[in-house]
Amino acid sequence: MANVIKLRKGLDISLKGKAAAEFFSVKKPETFALVPDDFPGVTPKVVVKEQENVKAGAPLFVDKNHPEVKFVSPVSGVVVKVERGERRKVMSIIVEASVEQSYVEFGKKDVSGLSAGEIKSALLEAGLFAFIRQRPYDVVADPSVSPKAIFVSAFDSKPLAPDFEFVLKGEELNFQTGLDALAKLAKTHLGVGARQTATALTQAKHVDVTVFDGPHPAGNVGVQIHHISPVNKGEVVWTVSPEDVIFIGRLFNSGRVNMTRTVALTGSEVTHPAYCKLMAGSSLAGIFKFKVSRDMNLRYISGNVLTGKRIAADGFLGAFDGQITVIPEGDGEHEFLGFIMPRFNQFSMSRSYFGWLLDVILKREYTFDARIKGGKRNMIMSGEYERVFPMDIYPEHLIKAVITADIDRMEQLGIYEVAPEDFALCEFVCSSKQELQRIVRAGLDNLRAEMA
Repeated sequence: MANVIKLRKGLDISLKGKAAAEFFSVKKPETFALVPDDFPGVTPKVVVKEQENVKAGAPLFVDKNHPEVKFVSPVSGVVVKVERGERRKVMSIIVEASVEQSYVEFGKKDVSGLSAGEIKSALLEAGLFAFIRQRPYDVVADPSVSPKAIFVSAFDSKPLAPDFEFVLKGEELNFQTGLDALAKLAKTHLGVGARQTATALTQAKHVDVTVFDGPHPAGNVGVQIHHISPVNKGEVVWTVSPEDVIFIGRLFNSGRVNMTRTVALTGSEVTHPAYCKLMAGSSLAGIFKFKVSRDMNLRYISGNVLTGKRIAADGFLGAFDGQITVIPEGDGEHEFLGFIMPRFNQFSMSRSYFGWLLDVILKREYTFDARIKGGKRNMIMSGEYERVFPMDIYPEHLIKAVITADIDRMEQLGIYEVAPEDFALCEFVCSSKQELQRIVRAGLDNLRAEMA
């Protein structure tokens, strides 16, 4: 029987627009973009030129510090643009897909007969090692370092998150093959949700299965690492998302790179939330064209409302994202008396509004917009972060240590264990309106530079 860990701290945010367990058809996008900023810790070196033909699985750029780590094209076609920003920073590499797809053939491989070194070499050659991240620092993993463990969270507890059991249907063999490959590299832990019953998860082979029960952020891999095998100074663990495990399994079972994701189109402004099949980096212009409300300004998000990235209506799907969210921008709202106005239809964690009584009875779903509803103010040690932070870490003290760049204090308070997403819920409930995820990301980057 799997070990069960019960978490009590956290908060489930009930939003309108959860994807129904069904697919809708989409026209295949014509353009795809690989964005280096989707891969933290990487200094990109472009290895293609504009108007060059590439195959699916061919590298578009590599990491300057680790040239063996490749970032490959999800489709075959023509490189139409290498977009650069200030100081020639690489913003994106855009590929126009060809009608007939061609692939780099890596060859089918039986994972059971491969060594750890051979598996790592295969992942590096096919560009899938780029989807493995490491703690500390929450960056693309260093292939020269051996981790003490690998962690996979098979469920997502964030608002409107896709149901991985639905995503997994038809991909059970590839998922197990991916787990087998990771298990050859290091001891692998699989975290599953208390409500998940799929045999491919609860009876997965060659991994340690742990059941997590509790509100968000129970599905965050960082929370699971903390409760199973915390990261101490000098230690390294790797993390892989469950759909990226499927990518790895497809590579060994088919001999090709196939970055097709099952993506949930969610949010209160989506006319019919459901799932579709898209490749990483797909243009989303065709998805949004007929699927969202048109009577207000909208916020388009690649990812979820807590940790996702704001994109344009004709933007691209993030490399790691299996969810797209559309909510009202809220820039046309002007409320009389602001937050002191009595309300019954607004969410409040602190129970400032009487509507929480109806939440208990009716289990209501809310429509949130993108407004912050207030400006930044001084941080007050109120304990509000601790109420939603299920880790044995003092989040408010850690944030202040990061702001003041006190490295010794940051280390003592557990900076090596955390990633920006672990503070997303704290940011949501923060009465001081602090951008905690940005602060943590900057702190991790600065600490990494100091330690290097």
